[in-house]
Amino acid sequence: MAHNTNPALAGIAASGLWQVTGPVRLQIAGAMTLSVLAGFSGMAALLCLALSLDGLLASPGTWPLWPLVGTIAAATCGYLLRLISFNQSHYAAFRLEKILRHALVDTLTRAALGDVQQLGSGALAKIIQDDVKSLHIFVADSTPLCARALAIPLLTLVLMLYIEWRLALSAALVLMVGTVVLMLARRNATEMHQRYNQTREQVSAAVVEFVQAMPVVRNFDSGSTSFGRYQRALLAWREVLTEWYRLAGFPARFSFAVLNALPTLMVMLGTAWFLMRGEGLDFAHLTAALLLAGGMAEAVMPMMMLSQLVNQTRMSLQRIDTVLQLPAQPVPHEGRVPADASVTFEQVCFNYGGRAEHPALRDISFTLAAGSTVALVGPSGAGKTTIARLIPRFHDVSGGRILIGGVDVREMRSETLMQQVAFVFQENFLFNDSVLENIRLGQPGADRAAVIAAAKAAQAHDFIGELPLGYDTPVGERGTSLSGGQRQRIAIARALLQARPILVLDEATAYADPETEASLIQALSVLKQGRTVIMVVHRLSLARDADQILVFEQGRLVESGQHAELLARTGCYARLWQEYKQTQAWPFTADEAQP
Repeated sequence: MAHNTNPALAGIAASGLWQVTGPVRLQIAGAMTLSVLAGFSGMAALLCLALSLDGLLASPGTWPLWPLVGTIAAATCGYLLRLISFNQSHYAAFRLEKILRHALVDTLTRAALGDVQQLGSGALAKIIQDDVKSLHIFVADSTPLCARALAIPLLTLVLMLYIEWRLALSAALVLMVGTVVLMLARRNATEMHQRYNQTREQVSAAVVEFVQAMPVVRNFDSGSTSFGRYQRALLAWREVLTEWYRLAGFPARFSFAVLNALPTLMVMLGTAWFLMRGEGLDFAHLTAALLLAGGMAEAVMPMMMLSQLVNQTRMSLQRIDTVLQLPAQPVPHEGRVPADASVTFEQVCFNYGGRAEHPALRDISFTLAAGSTVALVGPSGAGKTTIARLIPRFHDVSGGRILIGGVDVREMRSETLMQQVAFVFQENFLFNDSVLENIRLGQPGADRAAVIAAAKAAQAHDFIGELPLGYDTPVGERGTSLSGGQRQRIAIARALLQARPILVLDEATAYADPETEASLIQALSVLKQGRTVIMVVHRLSLARDADQILVFEQGRLVESGQHAELLARTGCYARLWQEYKQTQAWPFTADEAQP
């Protein structure tokens, strides 16, 4: 079941664009009403102007005071009403933008982390920023224009029919012809717009790939492969544009030429000339009709142009709804608290994305004693990282259960579970803040001494002391001013400062040099007292001193024991250890490099 901060946003893609304005609908309705009133005021100004001209012709030496005052007052009122209307629609759009972003973030925080990661950080950033901004533009600009474009032509036509029905019919005929031709020009607009957006996104992706892969490009293909993909994407985009222009070329240009004031006025003047030759035509009526007709023609075109914005916004709405429909991870109302830091897997099965035919884990059962150090080893794809990520409930198991201190992790509240497990990823995120603040993330009340102690335990204190401002040195965006190994040690210090009873290290030494790796092993041997340490390792030197080693292969637990015991069995672990020793001792010389 999807969870949103605002129930009105549930299923917004299926409901439609106008339904998404539910939380701010009254404000939008007010803005649309003001826009219509602004249009009416503009029409009143035109009618007063016609009366002013008629008065000047009737009495050339006398200024028609009240019609002129009415013209100025109506024009001023229309200007103010239109300004207030757009202010209101923009305020409503900002409110909706805030509501949508809160709903998106709330949904992401309540969904399983694995589901969130499958969407990808780039796609989520685009949805939360660009797609929500697209809805802002739709609400802020389209709603007043749409109200005006619907109401003004109808009222104008009614007034013109009242003033001079024959001139009204001639103007309506011109607009009808232009509208029909424009509809023919846009008969394939939805499909072509989708193709246009797809090819444009392919061009953008190719550009990003080319720029991000520049070091690889310069070293290997000199741009021929990656730039070739960009060229093909650009050609596909141009072909779509050419086809769209060919299909809509003449009808679109013809309708744009017709749906403006000049053709309408020309036809009306011809009709007026014909009428004047016959029974005559009142000048005031002619002037009022001509002024109103120009406004009617100009009001129709925005309505036609809104469809393109609507198509763009509808696609953004679908992507937003994809996030809002993420199921919330079930959380118990009254969570239980674990008795200790032991970890137990009971016949755990798991598959990603419901792919039961390719399970990531199959019938996994083991128990980790509280305070022990456990190493998870095995070939790539064996399920080690999946095991580690199931413990803090990044995913929910497909079968079986996981216990911490005798309590199923699904029976704990989220905050209780997070108080039990600290996690260090292979790729860790550092915020654009100081080293000090990055270490005490999650423990904002920790004093400087505690931060330094955690950094020392993570073998990070020495290099931090060499930074320009020590612990107050900014690390840059995503920690770019530090090396990979330095970022990793800061992340370990952050986890150690939290002092949680279970510490999960997912390839935590991936960026460590041999000297740092040895230091980390020594630090972990001290830190394991009273804490359960679970290490996902590829460097088997880290597994050697673990209290227990769990060996996985193809999603199954195939061996368990200590280093010497597993070597004596000459099984999977012994084979992995032998391969590891060979890679460590591999002398890459010119002679051995020959085939």
